[in-house]
Amino acid sequence: MESDWKKFCLEKASGFRPTIDRPFFNIYLWEHFNRAVGWATAGRFQPKDFEFAVGKQPLSEPRPVLLFIAMYYVIIFGGRSLVKSCKPLKLTFISQVHNLMLTSVSFLWLVLMMEQMFPIVYRHGLYFAVCNVKSWTQPMETLYYFNYMTKFVEFADTVLMVLKHRRLTFLHTYHHGATALLCYNQLVGYTAVTWVPVTLNLAVHVLMYWYYFLSASGIRVWWKAWVTRLQIVQFMLDLIVVYYVLYRKIVAAYFKNSCLPHCEDCLGSMTAIAAGAAILTSYLFLFISFYIEVYKRGSASGKKRINKNN
Repeated sequence: MESDWKKFCLEKASGFRPTIDRPFFNIYLWEHFNRAVGWATAGRFQPKDFEFAVGKQPLSEPRPVLLFIAMYYVIIFGGRSLVKSCKPLKLTFISQVHNLMLTSVSFLWLVLMMEQMFPIVYRHGLYFAVCNVKSWTQPMETLYYFNYMTKFVEFADTVLMVLKHRRLTFLHTYHHGATALLCYNQLVGYTAVTWVPVTLNLAVHVLMYWYYFLSASGIRVWWKAWVTRLQIVQFMLDLIVVYYVLYRKIVAAYFKNSCLPHCEDCLGSMTAIAAGAAILTSYLFLFISFYIEVYKRGSASGKKRINKNN
């Protein structure tokens, strides 16, 4: 009887064994996601039927995108001046909900993208996955758009900071606006390499917004500095891959018959990839500067104050 029970349990467990096409416990998450969204929208929207087209979806044209980003800057800088005379708001519950929602959504987009890209990378390699048209699939295009829309939700980070009278840094305000523009740029540019910076960014955001949630809950953690360190590593990895793709685009476009080593062209517009490389490069330098200022110089000045007090 006991052996039959063990056999039954093993048979059931084997059904959850990961495969190449279903790396998460042999469950096709994309299918379940489609069902969940279809149920939530009463069948009015199905992610599997989504197709991005400029002018067809919200914030899919340059003018409204730029207008929305401009409004973000007007609201946060204008709002900062307006609330100076008011008492800072705590907004503990709203901050908790906001950050918990974003860490959850980031995790959802991350696992759905990993499920789509893992079989492609495993079967065809990284070279294929960052350049070939077959890595720009319908599910990935849908997830890119959802992730892009999430960037506008993240603008609320800054609004909450303004209402709490928190200091706004150039890095924070620039990063939020530029990232929304970056995601839009890669979406309309159909860059196959998009999944690399997006998945790395989502992985960091899962941790980052979880930290913000804990902080809003009054819980202090020892790994705060590691969030910035991981962001720096993220941009380094991004740039290795993106500059490689940009190199291939340039050689294919202008030096095809030269002696420079090159392979076939990569999917995506030259402008989108070059702009992406420029923005990611600026992020790397800004985050390194921020890390040095806050965690290196800050800790050094703290030690000096302690020595003086002693």
